Amino acid sequence: MLIILILLLLSLSDPSDQGLSPRLARTPSAPCARGQACDPRQRRDAGGRGGVYEHLGGAPRRRKLYCATKYHLQIHPNGKIDGSLEENNPFSILEITAVDVGVVAIKGLFSGRYLAMNKKGRLYASEVFNQECEFVERIHELGYNTYASRHYRTAPPSTGGGKHRASAERLWYVSINGKGRPRRGFKTRRTEKASLFLPRVLGNKDHEMVHLFRTNPRYRENLLKPAGRAERRRRRHRLGATKAKETED
Repeated sequence: MLIILILLLLSLSDPSDQGLSPRLARTPSAPCARGQACDPRQRRDAGGRGGVYEHLGGAPRRRKLYCATKYHLQIHPNGKIDGSLEENNPFSILEITAVDVGVVAIKGLFSGRYLAMNKKGRLYASEVFNQECEFVERIHELGYNTYASRHYRTAPPSTGGGKHRASAERLWYVSINGKGRPRRGFKTRRTEKASLFLPRVLGNKDHEMVHLFRTNPRYRENLLKPAGRAERRRRRHRLGATKAKETED
């Protein structure tokens, strides 16, 4: 009994000699390297494949955003944003990743650029993820979603007391009009067709394009190179044929 008591006292007096459980063990934190940010949020993008965003969004959702104006949202490698009537257009394949609660980043899978809205309400495709690439995602009736800029909005007019009513603020939404062109954020409304998007899952042909893009360098090179005059003419012809078919239907 005495021996057991002595061993117990020794274990309490010198815990460093005993194996602590991994849960209680404390390891010294490594100092941050010079020129690098200690906060992992400042060193990660919105790719969703690790780091601080993994527990929020996990793997990106691959979707196509189909606007109620019958256009698919496109993100081009040259930074342009517009809509396409084509059912299977590679630049309409997107990766949607949660970066915060109710906030997402939208990235073009083929272009590698992020959808962004600047302080003037213009949509553009950013090469890097920044605060202008954050959009508040909300689900509305009939399964349509809206995507509003997280940082830019129209502030309400000041009252006599100098106070603003938060409820009177008007959000700036991602919007594609009836001609396939993006609208300025301050001109948009939540209830307009141009601001409503239906997330669509990828079809078989979309998956085939993704596979070719990943495995075939020539296909990827031809897809990403700037379109020449002949290619633009073919695209206009296909667009006209699509519109004519919809008119007949």
